[in-house]
Amino acid sequence: MALTAKPALAHVDRWPINTPNLDAALQSAIGAAKAGEPFTVFTMNLDHLVKLRGNEKFRQAYRNADIVTADGAPVAWLAHYQNATVDRATGADLLVPLAQAAADAGLPVFLFGSSGEVLTEAVRELGDITDGVLDIVGTQAPSRDFDPEGPEAVLAIADIARSGAKLCFVALGAPKQEIFAEHARQSGLACGMICIGAAIDFLAGTQVRAPEAIRNNGLEWAWRLMTNPRRLARRYAECVVVFADVVLLAPLRHLLAKPPG
Repeated sequence: MALTAKPALAHVDRWPINTPNLDAALQSAIGAAKAGEPFTVFTMNLDHLVKLRGNEKFRQAYRNADIVTADGAPVAWLAHYQNATVDRATGADLLVPLAQAAADAGLPVFLFGSSGEVLTEAVRELGDITDGVLDIVGTQAPSRDFDPEGPEAVLAIADIARSGAKLCFVALGAPKQEIFAEHARQSGLACGMICIGAAIDFLAGTQVRAPEAIRNNGLEWAWRLMTNPRRLARRYAECVVVFADVVLLAPLRHLLAKPPG
């Protein structure tokens, strides 16, 4: 099944979410990968909304994204309020089931991002999870100052192309991973670029994800803030500002802009 243009199911800060849940994302990605189509998968959260307001390359990547899910709990709540079919589907939740589906379908995959040590452990974990069936045709850890559109990115795209991968899991964090994914697609790489954030680190055990009960109650952000306050405090403060603007100030501006009648 080839990937076709998807209508928006909901908009958050004017950005569309076009894929309702994890199962739909998996089905679309596997279908497109089997057809040999280039495509990108993004999982929208509040941090993305912050960065979308100030980064044109990130905005361009999002405009061209093929599969967009609601990642963060606040984004999922806002989208679900508009369309009850939309549920939360995170990058971290995509990695293992998509790897299992790729193994079942005989689709080769590539892992890009994080560090060499983490990638080695992730390869071992994915091999165990899929009983050695998953065909991992390559891994690559970029340099610390990786430019998603620079010479190193060009070489990486060529390596992924030579590997024959049909799916590439990209773990660079936003906005680098989305800009790199879009650059790869624009370069003609016939591969699905799945942006998964810290999922590889979670799988390898170098970062600890919030327990399921905390995730299911929309409090994963609080867990991450408590476990890494120095790195995330400013980011989450910016997210709170954008959330308040989307929920309170934007509707008020729209109301005030309406002509009296």
